[in-house]
Amino acid sequence: MREKILILILLLNLIGCKSYSFKNIDIGDAKTIQIDIFNNQATLVEPTLSQKFTEKLQNLFVSQTKLTLTNSNADLYFSGEITEYKIIPLSGLSNQTAAQNRLTIIVNVRFENKFNDSKNFDKRFSFYSDFSANKQLSGAILENALEEINERITQDIFNLSVANDF
Repeated sequence: MREKILILILLLNLIGCKSYSFKNIDIGDAKTIQIDIFNNQATLVEPTLSQKFTEKLQNLFVSQTKLTLTNSNADLYFSGEITEYKIIPLSGLSNQTAAQNRLTIIVNVRFENKFNDSKNFDKRFSFYSDFSANKQLSGAILENALEEINERITQDIFNLSVANDF
């Protein structure tokens, strides 16, 4: 009896856990993917952003699909550049200072699908992260902001290019 209860609990836990499903991913006949470095062409440059963004996008595709990363002649091809990295004040206080600042990053992405031209796009993606105006955008605050922004933008790129649920 005890074994049956444990099995039932295990089954209920497995059913209740939501796992990522690959059912909406459509890579067609593609087997390889090329993701070029996204150079930072913004006026304000964060030195690590280009590499962090590119690696985040590469890791997302490698971990969520069966595609193999290559340096040339790939079935799916991404290129682009970081066009904006800007910090703007948000809500004001009574003494005309900002209570929060917003870091916004905009990335221009070109996507080519060798097997399906209708999937190709040239699109701008952007996201932001807010932080306290009395804090410097450095150290852990900067790392957290970049992680949040890169996570969202790369997921949006993934969804539009192969996930059929954008």
